[in-house]
Amino acid sequence: MWKRVSGLCALGLWAVTSSVAALPSYNIATASENSSHLRIGQDLARYVAPNAGMNLNALPTAGSIENLKRLRDDPSTMLALVQSDVYQAYREQALKGNAEAARIVSPLRVIMPLYNDEIYFVTRADSPLWSVSDIQDKRINIGPLGSGSATTVTTLYRTMFGTPLAPDKVSTLSNEEALVRLVRDKTIDVVVVIAGQPAPLFLGMEKGAEKYFKLLELAESPAVTAALTLYARGTIAAASYPTWLKEDKASLSLKTLLVTYERNQAQTQESLVRFAKSLCENFLVLQREGHPKWGEVSLRLTALSSGWRYYPHTAQYLRRCRPVAEVPTKRPGSNCALQDEVLGLCPGS
Repeated sequence: MWKRVSGLCALGLWAVTSSVAALPSYNIATASENSSHLRIGQDLARYVAPNAGMNLNALPTAGSIENLKRLRDDPSTMLALVQSDVYQAYREQALKGNAEAARIVSPLRVIMPLYNDEIYFVTRADSPLWSVSDIQDKRINIGPLGSGSATTVTTLYRTMFGTPLAPDKVSTLSNEEALVRLVRDKTIDVVVVIAGQPAPLFLGMEKGAEKYFKLLELAESPAVTAALTLYARGTIAAASYPTWLKEDKASLSLKTLLVTYERNQAQTQESLVRFAKSLCENFLVLQREGHPKWGEVSLRLTALSSGWRYYPHTAQYLRRCRPVAEVPTKRPGSNCALQDEVLGLCPGS
């Protein structure tokens, strides 16, 4: 008898394991290991993908440029986090006749806008630099080549000053290494970091970090006015970095988008629609349990910048989405729990 029970249990376990293994598996391309983007991807994998009937792997990457290449070349990469100015960078190259740039972005479709990433202009505490406008002709670390950070910084600099960064003024180190060089050997003047707050990179700063690092001010100037034609105003909150900042700092910011590629495979389309449905149903869970940036996200599909287009199969569903709030345990104006009222256990019921 025990052999039979054991065999049935094994059969049941095999069925469950086979069912899980049979789920389609996809990647979502995010950013570096030490990034808010990776945490956001992990939240989607944990709270949204299971109810969509899929396994989703949050993939660490170098950033937006690598993410686009993965979307183009790797069928298993179904989703990616991409910064909104990346289209502008590729569009400029496409207008100059670069067919590869046009080919990369033409199939790109937006699932939904997410949140704004803040742009941190970090310099030494004793640096004579004070304003964002002071970075012109300075030695700037833009982040690794191919990263979203490098794309943003080069696009931003060209927008602000009307000229590209001089190659001999650029370094492409990781943020961590660049911050060390900034203070230790002073071979870098400014480290530009693009990250959603609270950024893990700065959360590890010990008390007294203001003795070593400061943020440049977003003072009004022609360069800042030019930047605001493509980027938005933001605020880096002192509450996000209590061991570093004494007060809130005005900043530039840019939107991060959840994107996919326009593919014709029926299974991929069906998976994305199920994902959108689960995203709607679990949106409040993301805001409650996920990264703090989910508090800035809305499911309202707002107008996109020129050139961007929504993925039609998910857009038609998300436009109808109305996240359902949890049912309160008490009705407004009642001192009796809802369950007790239903059972007729409240006084006077």
